[in-house]
Amino acid sequence: MEAVIIDGKKVADEIRAELTVRIAALKERSVTPGLAAVLVGDDPASQIYVRSKARACEKIGVHSEVIRKPADITQDELMSIVRELNGRDDTDGILVQLPLPDHIDEMTVTLLIDPAKDVDGFHPYNVGMMLLGHPTLLSCTPHGIIELMRSYNIDPAGKEVVILGRSNIVGKPLGVMLLQKAEMANATVTFCHSRTTDLKSVCRRADILVAAIGQPEFVTADMVKDGVVIIDVGQNRIEDETAQKGYRLVGDVDFEACRKKASYITPVPGGVGKMTIAMLLSNTVLSAERRAGHLR
Repeated sequence: MEAVIIDGKKVADEIRAELTVRIAALKERSVTPGLAAVLVGDDPASQIYVRSKARACEKIGVHSEVIRKPADITQDELMSIVRELNGRDDTDGILVQLPLPDHIDEMTVTLLIDPAKDVDGFHPYNVGMMLLGHPTLLSCTPHGIIELMRSYNIDPAGKEVVILGRSNIVGKPLGVMLLQKAEMANATVTFCHSRTTDLKSVCRRADILVAAIGQPEFVTADMVKDGVVIIDVGQNRIEDETAQKGYRLVGDVDFEACRKKASYITPVPGGVGKMTIAMLLSNTVLSAERRAGHLR
């Protein structure tokens, strides 16, 4: 048996095509979805990610604005920018790119963002609404994982899902989404982390294994059972002198070994990573649709 490779680019393109139709309907009502990204400092990975977001917006007709500020910006200055974006009618989504410099408190900034414009899904209001099972702006990567499974008819209901990682960005919100009494949910969820006893035996129970721990090729073939669905969230750079850039990108899963046992598996790159920006765009369009509803 060899796994079906879950094509994140294909699913993300399908989502973008659907969003293009919704954006056209909004523009007929003189509403153009707008996304503002605030980039502080010169972190290379953050710069690449923000450029990717801006290009993705342009392709489907979302207005994109990138506000670049030096690393020595004060907390008050950054909060003033967020307040301005909160009050702007042309801005449906606000994201402050993380990480921020050490002298700025990330939670204070996150709390200031209008929850209706929190397209990253990080605001405690949106996290709480998600926990309670109410409609809200969902965290992009976990939501993208669920949409990948939906596209490939992988129903988590009644399945044992093991999540390697308990971050506030991926592990925790994904577990909460999968626990809900809802479509594409109703799973039995186990979280694993650095203090988990006998990690291999827990992983081998999984019908669906999600790896989100940031350790290259950590999950090996002896850690999974035959027929498992593997969702690899990791994106790790490892040195490779044969690669043009001097490195290659790998996930948290030993892909070549595990694909021989799995029923479905996401590649890195080309899997979950493609979905994160697609769901960010989806949240921005949803926020714009809500704004349009208020204009009636």
